[in-house]
Amino acid sequence: MANLKTQFEQAALDAKSLKSRPDNDTLLRMYALFKQGSEGDVSGPPPGMFDFVASAKFQAWSKLEGTSQESAMKKYVDLVNTLKG
Repeated sequence: MANLKTQFEQAALDAKSLKSRPDNDTLLRMYALFKQGSEGDVSGPPPGMFDFVASAKFQAWSKLEGTSQESAMKKYVDLVNTLKG
């Protein structure tokens, strides 16, 4: 797990310096996988219905409920590596 955590942290750094900005769906997937990998299942109340960006992020993260943190970390690392090319 220590190696996976290191890879996850490196992928988070790599995600900030991608050559091109991913599309919104990919960005939401990255966000959700990162949050699930780092914090686990979504918690707290959903944001207000007029905060569209926060609502989209909350919904994307909540779809991963029940996914293990380890699995989310692996998927996040794989996704960022794919985007790096």
